[in-house]
Amino acid sequence: MSQQRTGPTDGPDFPDLPEATVARLPEYLRALHHLAEDGHETVSSEGLAAAAGVNSAKLRKDLSHLGRTGTRGVGYDVTVLIDQIEHVLGLTHRRAVALVGVGNLGHALAGYAGFGSRGFRIAALFDADLSRVGEQINGLVVRHIDELPEIVDTESISIAVIATPAHAAQHVCDRLVAAGVTSVLNFAPCVLNVPDGVDVRKVDLAIELQILSFHEHRKSALTGLPAVQKNAHGGAEVAS
Repeated sequence: MSQQRTGPTDGPDFPDLPEATVARLPEYLRALHHLAEDGHETVSSEGLAAAAGVNSAKLRKDLSHLGRTGTRGVGYDVTVLIDQIEHVLGLTHRRAVALVGVGNLGHALAGYAGFGSRGFRIAALFDADLSRVGEQINGLVVRHIDELPEIVDTESISIAVIATPAHAAQHVCDRLVAAGVTSVLNFAPCVLNVPDGVDVRKVDLAIELQILSFHEHRKSALTGLPAVQKNAHGGAEVAS
């Protein structure tokens, strides 16, 4: 996942966090919720770091930006740290999200039940395809894209997810921004141009797979294992 543009700087009473720290806070929050569900009241920096998949020195530095240092011999209070991270991430109330594009990917995202436990609710679904309009997904009726300004205003939506084909994504983004949306999660395989003050996060599954392919290639090179290539008939064969 990559970020294309950063919005305005934080106010004087808000922690000025490095982008890398912001990206890791949701991982800490996920791990903390699991710990709370398992009955843990405190956790050491080493324990939380292991649960979040980072090293403990990086975790301690990240949490120091929040003013959290933990207690020697005790660690961090799980509930207190959950509350603080949720406050910083703006998750003290569930944020309404609009989803545009209810094809295969959009349909799956609309039906995902995990958003609610992470501080979000899909408040509206939109599509330009008239054959999709009126369809019900997870209790929501798909609206036509022309209804976007009214629904964004009524539902107080500031975050939207774009799951359209690439050729439609910029036009959809422009309409979202015009309606008052200021944060966009883009699943379309393209770069979006947005004005200052609008944040875009891009999720490109093909890029993530290509990065994993690099790691597989590197591991093969380091271990001296032969690379697997495709033959003319589409089957796998070991390169000499």
